[in-house]
Amino acid sequence: MYPFIHIGRFSIGTFGIMLWLAAVAGCWLLYQNFKRWRIDGDAISIVAVSTVAGVMGSKLWHVMETPHALMAHPADLLFDRAGFAWYGGLIVGILTLLWQARVYKLGSLEMLDLASPAAAIGYGVGRLGCLVSGDGDYGIPTSLPWGMSFPNGLVPTTQRVHPTPIYELIGALLIAAYLWRRGAKADGRLPIGQLTGEYLVLSGAARFLVEFIRINPRIYWGMSNAQVASLGSIVAGFLLMIWARRYSVNATAEAAEAVAATSRQ
Repeated sequence: MYPFIHIGRFSIGTFGIMLWLAAVAGCWLLYQNFKRWRIDGDAISIVAVSTVAGVMGSKLWHVMETPHALMAHPADLLFDRAGFAWYGGLIVGILTLLWQARVYKLGSLEMLDLASPAAAIGYGVGRLGCLVSGDGDYGIPTSLPWGMSFPNGLVPTTQRVHPTPIYELIGALLIAAYLWRRGAKADGRLPIGQLTGEYLVLSGAARFLVEFIRINPRIYWGMSNAQVASLGSIVAGFLLMIWARRYSVNATAEAAEAVAATSRQ
């Protein structure tokens, strides 16, 4: 693997390049969603702001996992080019999208629904950055024919291991395709917030499962930190879907009552 591309005295991290490609992929899909629903929104600005905020959130989540090390060497951890946690980026990214929804005069959940397929594909492409840099996001040793070794990675290993970033890329592309097709039904047939809930459930389940063959340490009840966060994502997704459906039913009932009252006048 190639963690850095060296050009003279300069070195460019391949993870950063793939992160940029992930933002481009997410931007393209969000633009297509805006175009599909004739929404006047600047997809480039939305994705750019959300990406920067998400990177900061993922870094903060990562360093907070080791508070003692953070207190001992704060500068080293905060400005290290390695060490990011997806769920920190997800939470801050969601908060950023909610803020931007107000800027573009969109409903909060409407913005999240529109951005869900883009978030899925962006995550998948971003995982390729973990693959090419060999940053330790690979899996446990395997004898399967597609096993890979990372002798020159940031976290090197000469053993053949599960290339879990590729698994996550495949899962993310399937989730993005599913959400895109489901989004075609969002013209009143799907409750607002349904797609976001499904995204949280599907992405959480995918991450929870892949963690069984990742090398992350088991911290809580035999689970990794990411698995615990994944369970939180799944629960939050189901709760959001239940709320969205109930809200949709109540809104429909209220609209029907208003029409009936108007007709009686």
